[in-house]
Amino acid sequence: MASYSLSAFKIRLINSILFENFNKDVPLDRVFANHFRKIKLEPQEQSLIIDLVNDLIKRLNYYSFIAGYNKPKDGKRHINKLICALHVENKWPVPKNLPECDDFSEKQAKIRKEQAKDIPNLRYGCPEWLDLLGRKELGDRWDKEKISLSRKPDRYIRVNTLKVTREQLCQMLTASKIKFQVCENQEDAIRITGNADLFKTQMFKDGFFEQQDCGSQEIAPYLQVKPGMRVVDACAGAGGKTLHISALMKGKGVIIAMDDKDWKLQALRERAKRAGAFNIETRHIDSPKVIKKLKEQADRVLLDVPCSGTGVLKRNFDTKWSDNSNDIRELTEIQADIIDRYSQMTKRGGILVYSTCSILPMENQNQIETFLKKHSDFVLDEQKTVYPSEGGDGFFMARMRRLTENELADTNAISDSKEDGNNDTVSAELSEKNEAKSE
Repeated sequence: MASYSLSAFKIRLINSILFENFNKDVPLDRVFANHFRKIKLEPQEQSLIIDLVNDLIKRLNYYSFIAGYNKPKDGKRHINKLICALHVENKWPVPKNLPECDDFSEKQAKIRKEQAKDIPNLRYGCPEWLDLLGRKELGDRWDKEKISLSRKPDRYIRVNTLKVTREQLCQMLTASKIKFQVCENQEDAIRITGNADLFKTQMFKDGFFEQQDCGSQEIAPYLQVKPGMRVVDACAGAGGKTLHISALMKGKGVIIAMDDKDWKLQALRERAKRAGAFNIETRHIDSPKVIKKLKEQADRVLLDVPCSGTGVLKRNFDTKWSDNSNDIRELTEIQADIIDRYSQMTKRGGILVYSTCSILPMENQNQIETFLKKHSDFVLDEQKTVYPSEGGDGFFMARMRRLTENELADTNAISDSKEDGNNDTVSAELSEKNEAKSE
C-alpha cells in the first residue's frame, strides 16, 4: 500500500468506479473491465485501485461508520466521504477540498475507527440482515463462516485432462514463472498463489485449464459419471461444471447442457470449443416441453439450481448490501419447483445431484428432505456442505439415486407391510430375492 495520500486522478477513478457500481447496479467485475479498457495503468497501479475498491465495498458498513453514517446505504450516497474514510483506515493524509466533504472530521473519523474494532459485523463487513439470517440458519457455526467470508478469496484452476495432465500443466506454469500450489486432496485442482494474468497466457488460450474454485470442483465428481453415459446438466449456465463433467467422461458419451438463458449457452459453446469438449450438446429451455422430452432419459442429472450465493460472498461481496432475505425465500420456491420437475429426467437406477453455492440449510438440506418425502422413488445416497472456512467458496451437494421398478415395488411392499403389521414376512421375502439376484 502507498504511504501517501492518493492522487487526485486515483480519487476520481475510485469515485467513478464506486458511483457506477452503487448507482447503476453494474456488477463490479464489469465496472473494472469498462474503466481499465479506457484507462491504461501500470499493473501495480491497477492492482492497487482494485484492492482499495474491493476492500471498501467488502466492508462498506465499516467505512460508512468511519465516515459518520450508521447505514451502508447512507454511505453509498457520499462516496467522497468514503474515500476520506479509506485514507483514515490506511493512515494516509486525508485529501483536502474534496466535493461534499467540508464537514468531514478526521478527528471524529479516527474515534469511530477505534469504536468499530469492538463491533464484529463492521470488522467483517457483514450486513445486519445477513447476520440475522446466517445465525438463524447455522447457529454458532455462523461466527466462523462470517469471518471466512470476509477474507480475500484464493484463486484456483482446474486442469483440463482432455488435453493435458496435471504434471504437464505444472511444468508449463513453472516455465511461465507462475506461482502455484498443487491441491493434494483433489486430483485436478491447483491454487494460484501469484498475481499472474492467467487469461492472457497461451495455456489458457489452448484450453489447458479453466479457472474454477476448489469447492466447485467437488460437484462434478459427485455425479459418479463414466465414459459413454448420457448426462444432463440442467442449469448449466456458462458451463464450468459441464466442462468438468466432460473431462471426467474422457470426452465419451453425451452431455446435454441446458439453461433458460441462451446467451449463457453461447458462452458455454465457446468454452467447450476451446477445451476440446466435443461431447456437449446445448439446449435452450424455452418451454416445459424441453424437459418433458427427456423424461427418464439420463443416466445422470445435475441440478445446480439458482440460489442466494451465500457461499461465494468472498467474490460477489457487492451483492450483500441489499437485504435479499425475501428474495431468498422466493428462490427456495423456484428451487423446489426445479427439483420436482427436472428430477424426472433421471433414469430408473440413475443418479440425481442437487447442488447450490449456498451454505444455508433452507436452500440445501431442507430442500432435499422435502423432495424425498414427495418422491418415494428417490433415495439419498450422500450429501455434503463445503464451507468457506475450509479454504475455498461454499457449496452444497446431495446425491440421490432413483430406484428401479423392482426396487420401488419392493419398497412399496415393505411400506404396505408396516401398515399391515407383516414387516417380518415381507423382509424375509425381500432377503430371499436379493440372495437369488446375487447368486
